[in-house]
Amino acid sequence: METEKQQVFIIGSKGIPAAYGGFETFVEKLTEYQASGRIKYNVACMGKKNTGYEYNGARCFSVKVPSIGPAKAIYYDIAALRACIRYCRSQKVGGRPVFYVLACRIGPFIGRFKKKIEKLGGVLYVNPDGHEWKRAKWSMPVRRYWKFSEKLMVKHADLLICDSKNIERYIQDDYGRYHPRTAFIAYGSDISPSKLTSESESYKNWREGNKLTPFGYYLVVGRFVPENNFEIMIREFMASDTSKDLVLITTANDAFLNKLEQRLHFRGDKRIKFVGTVYDQELLKKIREDAYGYFHGHEVGGTNPSLLEALGSTKLNLLLDVGFNREVGEEAALYWSKEEGSLSALIAAADALTAGQVSELGAKAKKRIADAYSWTQIVTQYETLFLTGKLSEVGVCYEESR
Repeated sequence: METEKQQVFIIGSKGIPAAYGGFETFVEKLTEYQASGRIKYNVACMGKKNTGYEYNGARCFSVKVPSIGPAKAIYYDIAALRACIRYCRSQKVGGRPVFYVLACRIGPFIGRFKKKIEKLGGVLYVNPDGHEWKRAKWSMPVRRYWKFSEKLMVKHADLLICDSKNIERYIQDDYGRYHPRTAFIAYGSDISPSKLTSESESYKNWREGNKLTPFGYYLVVGRFVPENNFEIMIREFMASDTSKDLVLITTANDAFLNKLEQRLHFRGDKRIKFVGTVYDQELLKKIREDAYGYFHGHEVGGTNPSLLEALGSTKLNLLLDVGFNREVGEEAALYWSKEEGSLSALIAAADALTAGQVSELGAKAKKRIADAYSWTQIVTQYETLFLTGKLSEVGVCYEESR
């Protein structure tokens, strides 16, 4: 019987199949690469279907959420967790059910849920994500809520699974009074080439429609928000003498776009091209492969999926020099700071690299992904943890690595 399998309940992603998003991709890969056969995943999905369905062997269930603005995600997590507990009771789930909550949105409510989980004989695992309370899109009251919520999630979690060593260190340093039990298990990626060729219709139409040539552009992929440092990247690119284009694949944010135009007047630079979003993953991988280089300006959060994907596909990666990015890129990338002239100088240096130097960096980047961020390795670590509850040979336990 499936109820005899280790039951794992995943709360906090929008669900699978995944169209886009870090947590969504994580859940997709966690279920796709499962190998033990001893785990039954139960995945909350935000209004995916009216009834439950199976996907990658996981039991997916829909949670309807009203349109209530910023509180929608909080409502969703609470409703999903309540549904998981109700399922355990109705199905008389035994053993040690694992409730894995992605992100720290429901801290003020988690205490009473923790008591219910304990009565079921279950455990509460939490992925603290990144520094959500630092994001510029949130008002100060919302930022205070995020920080307060994070504190309570840390306090009540049986284990915090961090996908960044820097986030794990932050949890231990900021919340040491709670003696948090933490583990490091990375986010994943792959180094398989795109299934598309230079002559594939979708790629050729995209490239020609945006008037681009292979290896004739630098690329940025990420949400169009201030903390990803689009302003610095665009300003520094405009100050450079490169003949290459700057292609920005990003989400719509007209208010931010207009603000940047007022400050930078980037529309006068024909090299800068906002091309919208690309949800076709094979197409996006091909675009990365044919980029001369990739800019990464993220400074809020843990291990960023778009950085891993770039290292797996793009040979030359120019990263903002912060702990999160250094941790991932190590010696396989080049680094710039937020100081004026830093990135523009690095662009000039990147343009001057020989083909051999670029290929060498590309080989290091792919090796970095294969060695530390393969989905097969990461899913194995998760399965070991879910089945045994032990940190040994799973990831890096902070207390053991100090």
